[in-house]
Amino acid sequence: MHGPHDHAARLIRVLLVEDNHNDAELALAELDNDELAHDARVVDSEEAYVVALHEFVPDIVLSDLSLPGFSGQRALELLRLHDTDLPFIFVSATLGEEAAIEALHNGATDYILKQNPARLASAVRRALAEAAERRASHRAQAELIRAQRFESLAMLAGGLSHDLRNLLQPLLLAGESLRDHADDPQLARLGALVRDCGKRGLDMVQSMLSFARGARRAEQVRLGALMDALGLLLQGSVPRAIDMEMAVDAPELTFAGNHTELQQCLLNLCLNAIQAMPEGGQLRIETAQERLDAEFFVSEEQQRPGRHLRLSVIDNGPGMSREVLARLFEPFFTTKETGTGLGLLSCRRIVASHGGVMRVDSVTGHGTRFDLYIPLQEAAADAAESNGDDNDNLEGAAEQVLVVAEAASQLSLLSDTLDAWGYQAHASQSGTAALQWIGAHGLPDLVLMDADMNLFTGVRTLGALIEQGYTGAVVMLVRPDAPPNLGELPPLPRLHVLDKPVTTRTLLRSLRLALVDAVD
Repeated sequence: MHGPHDHAARLIRVLLVEDNHNDAELALAELDNDELAHDARVVDSEEAYVVALHEFVPDIVLSDLSLPGFSGQRALELLRLHDTDLPFIFVSATLGEEAAIEALHNGATDYILKQNPARLASAVRRALAEAAERRASHRAQAELIRAQRFESLAMLAGGLSHDLRNLLQPLLLAGESLRDHADDPQLARLGALVRDCGKRGLDMVQSMLSFARGARRAEQVRLGALMDALGLLLQGSVPRAIDMEMAVDAPELTFAGNHTELQQCLLNLCLNAIQAMPEGGQLRIETAQERLDAEFFVSEEQQRPGRHLRLSVIDNGPGMSREVLARLFEPFFTTKETGTGLGLLSCRRIVASHGGVMRVDSVTGHGTRFDLYIPLQEAAADAAESNGDDNDNLEGAAEQVLVVAEAASQLSLLSDTLDAWGYQAHASQSGTAALQWIGAHGLPDLVLMDADMNLFTGVRTLGALIEQGYTGAVVMLVRPDAPPNLGELPPLPRLHVLDKPVTTRTLLRSLRLALVDAVD
């Protein structure tokens, strides 16, 4: 499939339907006289014409009206079945006004009388320019539809994330409770499995939501998390005939960047590689750290010698010709039937925005390799959440914790978890129930609440607690995509906010920190 044609960069392909040799030469001479560089093919039969449409791939068709065993009207009809926008100009000595109007009505672009050949070159130029404008308009409309589709996806992902997080929360809490407190080893293994499934589900939700929303903020990106998220997104897209391998040499490496944009870039390269290997092949995604010197960079690149992270997408597909490589980053150039020609351009922009460079190496018949070089600064790796914490550091000391959550399953699990770790948990399924408990039992040592409640919201409940004289610590569980508006409340120096769903250890650490804050 050919991409959009760049008429300034190459010869215009002219398909001329004409059985008179002299008339054909005169028509092409008019194009030469107007310095309209072209490559022409002349045909005089339907069979040769159909072959030329597919093999020669013309930019414009010029046709006589009447030929032995063939006709201009038939040529126009066949062209419109093949391509609705390709310019078609009648060049005839016998075309009357009524026939000309009918020809335009049937889809012809223009008509030229052989008696007035001087108008031919200007008509060809105008027809090509109008066709280019139509293609640009079609591309813009397609991009608008694509953008609207992504916007709808983001809205859908946002709506689903709330329900999915609520479903995953019991898996995380119940799984860890089974793992840590089951005397039966089989139950402990079951608990670890449930917890790991919950974490995997959470990773998938966060990856899809992040990709759909297209977050733009700068952040510390952990290489392992980036590659894990990429693997999750690719899970359903890699056919069985393709052997995918991922080699990450330093998963704990962190660097300044944008997780979502890099994920989008790598995903685009991987999907391109998969689509280039319909019969199967090998796809390898690998990372490495390299030190680049000044000689590595070419003149138009931003030179940043030093340590870089290399992200590589390598396939053993059909590769690309020199002609395709030369146009690879042209806007709207594509070799795919439904492609936009913007994916690789966007990818190079993303890499450049990280201060990096992008290289491609491809040979026809020998596969393609894309290397993204991202500059690194010396930075400590993110500390992974340790599974070897001393449980004594997380144990409560019989502190009174008021737990407020509207979902019964979440409320029960939170309360049971705190009871199991040495706290005295008191469950309230609404803000009003929490205020009633305080009226009967006094102020607790700490309040653990879900911000996302319908009847009496977390923010309203928090405001009511402050009015009741509560000045202790609050641990609030929030949806990361819809944090509560705390602007109407007085400053809350002892408010600890946790994204849902939360793991048991993260929750217990936050409770200990919050209680230390309250004492201080």
